[in-house]
Amino acid sequence: MTTRRKFLTQAGMLSAGLMIAPHLLSAKGTKVVGLQLYSLRDQLPKDVKGVIAKVAAAGYKEVETFGYSKQNGFWGLDAKAFSGLLKANGLTTPSGHFDMNEYLVHDKTDAFETYLEAANITGMTYIIIPSINGEVLKSADQFKTVAEKMNKAAELCKKSGLQLGYHNHNFEWKPIDGTTFYDTILKETDPKLVHMEMDIFWVVRAGQDPVKLFEQHPGRFALCHIKDRDKTQTDLNTEIGKGSIDFKTILSHAKLAGLKHFIVEQENYINIDPFVSIAESAAYVKNTLHV
Repeated sequence: MTTRRKFLTQAGMLSAGLMIAPHLLSAKGTKVVGLQLYSLRDQLPKDVKGVIAKVAAAGYKEVETFGYSKQNGFWGLDAKAFSGLLKANGLTTPSGHFDMNEYLVHDKTDAFETYLEAANITGMTYIIIPSINGEVLKSADQFKTVAEKMNKAAELCKKSGLQLGYHNHNFEWKPIDGTTFYDTILKETDPKLVHMEMDIFWVVRAGQDPVKLFEQHPGRFALCHIKDRDKTQTDLNTEIGKGSIDFKTILSHAKLAGLKHFIVEQENYINIDPFVSIAESAAYVKNTLHV
């Protein structure tokens, strides 16, 4: 039964969402769109509950976390409390970015075990490696060593009912010893256990072709970051649809790629309120890209 207080709360959230992005009233998209919460890294520590409510109001149904630690949890909330906050706002979290350098560089499992626990409490499917310390990526032999450790990490994820993923930047395509780290990951890791999260912006910035990668490695890309490239300041991001990346063509190959989760991310904002920005991007992904 809906109480007066609950009704007013829901109505207030809806009004807030429409003030952020009134064009969402006419949204035709029915697909689930996610947001990498790093997009709001400056806002979250100040008001995690308020920010999560605004993310939901902006049109998102999923979020991807970052920065979890056993000591600080998710911006001051432990995994159980954070999971409750997401549920209260109609959100789920299929994946999270967790710092895996302790395990991949130093073979320490302490932090990794806490990640597995938090991921299961919050209902995640994927533990995502956001990046790797470049000190261990200076030779082809080091590439293989890290890939082997990724396979072992993926086995540990599997035992916990989870899956491992890898998120790229652009350094992965730096040629070393006749190969690249990205090629090594794709060749040396188990495709059934190690999934790729393609950050499309960084792939394009590295001079690579996302569609070609999909064609060469079909079904390998479970997740993607949808992040546009500003037309004039090409090192910066802009709202999805305002930049130079041809997402319509790229994401028309989503089935071939194996994509299941489409996650908006924006690392900077150019003369726009962040909450307006993420709402514009959500609407474009749902209504124009129809992922």
